[in-house]
Amino acid sequence: MTVAGADAAPPGGPDDEPGTGPAGGRSDASDTPGRPVQDTAGAFGPAFPGPAAPAGAVPPVSLDPDDESDDTIALRIEALIIGAERQYTPFQAARAAGVSMELAARFWRAMGFPDIGQARVLTEADVLALRRLAGLVEAGLLSEPMAIQVARSTGQTTARLADWQIDSFLEGLTEPPEPGMTRTEVALPLVELLLPELQEFLVYVWRRQLAAATGRVVQAQDDAEMVDRRLAVGFADLVGFTRLTRRLEEEELGELVEAFETTAADQVAAQGGRLIKTLGDEVLFAADDAGTAADIGLRLVETLREDPMMPELRVGIAFGTVTTRMGDVFGNTVNLASRLTSIAPKDMVLVDGAMRDELTSAALAPRSEKAADVAEARPPGYRFALQPLYQRPVRGLGIVEPWLLTRRDDTG
Repeated sequence: MTVAGADAAPPGGPDDEPGTGPAGGRSDASDTPGRPVQDTAGAFGPAFPGPAAPAGAVPPVSLDPDDESDDTIALRIEALIIGAERQYTPFQAARAAGVSMELAARFWRAMGFPDIGQARVLTEADVLALRRLAGLVEAGLLSEPMAIQVARSTGQTTARLADWQIDSFLEGLTEPPEPGMTRTEVALPLVELLLPELQEFLVYVWRRQLAAATGRVVQAQDDAEMVDRRLAVGFADLVGFTRLTRRLEEEELGELVEAFETTAADQVAAQGGRLIKTLGDEVLFAADDAGTAADIGLRLVETLREDPMMPELRVGIAFGTVTTRMGDVFGNTVNLASRLTSIAPKDMVLVDGAMRDELTSAALAPRSEKAADVAEARPPGYRFALQPLYQRPVRGLGIVEPWLLTRRDDTG
């Protein structure tokens, strides 16, 4: 199959372009005898032990099952996870996939893979991934920039997921199953047991999330709304977090952040919102409608208030047009939500005028609390109360009138 960029692939073997790494740069780490190989841990496995091998040479590492050195166990774990042997240099892999070295380098960099010179560390799986991605471009299903975005978003998301999972597993390995066993020795059987289960689980969750995201796109009114959508966007921020970092031990701080992120993720998901990202002491969430976002903001405050170990929380929510890209959100609405969070009182939720209009138009909150206090004028269904605060200038956004959001006592 002729793939985009294939004509640019030069003929010949790997020695035709010595020292060219996956990112297209030159590296002498693999073709200078005696020079130590730089650590290529991560996407391409652990650093090769000992002196560097010449370009294209197989690293002199024994995979003898009786060899229990950390380097050997690490390579055995890599082989178990990848499911294929190291046999290609980057140039050989690009040529086998029918892709130019330049395009292969762009894909590899987008996926977050390091420069490795012309060391032979790539597998048949790497060739197949290149061939598939480039084939989507050739078939016209993806443009080249779109394919790069797919590679980048997948690489960034899975890199964080992998780090998160490994940290969690290592945290659970406080005591080895047998005295004297190191974490490295425990890791191999652990990976053997977990890998197939986690792989199936990952695909299941991805399909579920993909179905939900596709459903939101299908429900969009027009093509423009698929990218620039009207959403409620909120930030929740722990108060005094900087002071806490100076008071707490690192382990205590990590536990607090983990508890906060877990609580936030649970509440956002339970109410039907989407957790966009976590930033340590702050989370960013979004919802398709104002009522859902209001519930999320209030539930976060109410839940964390019950935990004596948690600092106070402040929440800001704005409603408006939001640009969505690679799972993130951008625009003035996001900036406004962030500014509202910074001026919100402790354990309170502030919303902007557009959010207030959405809540009142949906009969979730009264336009006037004075009118709502009259029994005859109080229809059932008001869930929220809104109190106007003083208008104030917000840097970069002009004059803003924030509204204090609370629950109504007569809910239900």
